[in-house]
Order: sequence, then structure tokens, then C-alpha cells
Amino acid sequence: MSFARAAEELHVTPAALSFQIKSLEDHLGAQVFRRLNRSVELTEEGLLLQPGVSSGFEALQGAWRAVRNRLDSSTLTVTAGPGFTAKWLAPRLFQFAQSNPDIELRFSASLRLMDFARDDVDIAIRFGQRDDEDGLFSRTIIHEWITPMVAPQLADRVKSLEDLMHLPLLHQEDTAFLRPRIDWASFFDAFGLDLTSDAGPRFSQADHAVDAALSGAGAVLGRISLTEGHVREGRLVMPLKQAMKANATYKLICPLGAEQRPQVSRFIDWVLEETTAIKDLEADRVFA
Repeated sequence: MSFARAAEELHVTPAALSFQIKSLEDHLGAQVFRRLNRSVELTEEGLLLQPGVSSGFEALQGAWRAVRNRLDSSTLTVTAGPGFTAKWLAPRLFQFAQSNPDIELRFSASLRLMDFARDDVDIAIRFGQRDDEDGLFSRTIIHEWITPMVAPQLADRVKSLEDLMHLPLLHQEDTAFLRPRIDWASFFDAFGLDLTSDAGPRFSQADHAVDAALSGAGAVLGRISLTEGHVREGRLVMPLKQAMKANATYKLICPLGAEQRPQVSRFIDWVLEETTAIKDLEADRVFA
């Protein structure tokens, strides 16, 4: 609502802007702005015009970004949830960077739904129970499962499921949206036991619960997607064979056709190769 600030934003003179507005109003046959002493305001016709004009410019900008992104083969912008980024993606990034020095990686740790045309993101890694969506390329990379995990100094105290009830249980609330649930009560129930108490620290993010388990604070229902590295390095132990599959997956998602862009294709191939090793940890598990 300022011709002067609009002219500055558009990098034109106020006189040039005023001429364009007058030309617009002549072409429309009605005033769009009402000129006041120190400000301007939209007329009723301007108010009707404004939403469509705004959405039109957003569509043009989205189309422009889409073409620019397609022509750009040197940068790759990836988004994933904070927990997955911290526990799985970030520790491995140097491997991808070393193998692909010509690609500039950019990351955004976020859980919100993506609008690829608006958000300047090339590919997203998302966790949940979503079905494939029209217009999007989707590839499942991890079928999530859980099992009790503890720090090595606690492992000797866990010989059976009942032993877990004598340890502090670390609760994760970021998976509360999943059905069926994958919390401690559901886990014990799946193996025919009743959880005697649901006391224990509660964490809104799974990676925080994992960090607490690493410090020896108690037992966590470790999600294999977030704990694989710690298990392989011996910092977390799976003392029991009992495990439970979650009705949820991690998927790579991008606009249909974008998966063929060189940097996106190379990233997809790398993630698929890296996640195949998770299957090895399923050996000897007894799944509910």
C-alpha cells in the first residue's frame, strides 16, 4: 500500500510505477487504487483483482523455479525429519559428498508437508503411513521396526521381557499418530505381557530418547532407522530377540520426472544402497 516502496521493490522509479498503474486502470476501465494524502488503498475493484493477481504471480514464480531447478545439475536440496537427519543422514553425508564432489548439498530438517513448486526442494525423505500420491515419484527405502535397546552397561540386566520392567522405560511420543501404536504398552501386549507401569521420561522426538538411552538412562524401543549406526558401533545393544514391525515406512519423494535428473538419481541410488544394510539386522529377530 505504498507506491514508493513498491517502486523500490521493483527497481523502477515512482514515476514509472505510476504510469504502469494508470495504464492498468485505463485498460481495466476502473480505478484499482484510491489515492489518499499519505497512502493508497485498494478500491472494491482492486480488492476483487488482488487475490487472482497474487496467485497468478505465485504460479509464474513456481514455474520459473521449476525450470531453473531442472536446468541446475550442480545443487541438490534435500529435506528430512530432524530425527532422521541427525541419526541416519548426517553421519553418512561425507560418503555421498566424497563420491559426488560436483554436487552441492543443501539440507532442511523439517517435518512439514512439501510443496515442491514453492519450497525449492528437490527431494524429500518422509516417514509415515502415506499412500503414493499422483504426480509424485515415491520409493520406499526403510520398513520401520522396533526392538528394546540399552547401553552396553545395562545389557547384562536384560535377559527377558520381564527384566525390562525393572529398568526406566524411555517413551517416544513422535510416533503417537501411527496405527497400530508402537509404544511400550503395545510392545509388551504383542508378546502376551501387561505393562505394569508406564512411568518414565517422555520425549517429543525419538532422537532425544535415543540420546538418553546412549547415556544409560534406561531402555528405549529403538527404531532401527534411527539406531542402526549406534547398534553397529556397539553403543546400543539389542539384548532380546523380540521385535515388532511398524506399519510405517520411510519414502523418497520428489515430483514425477525429477527422479531422472542426474543429481537426484545419484542421491536416490546412494540412499537405496545405504539402506539395504538395515535388512541384515533383522536376522534372528522374533517379530510380533
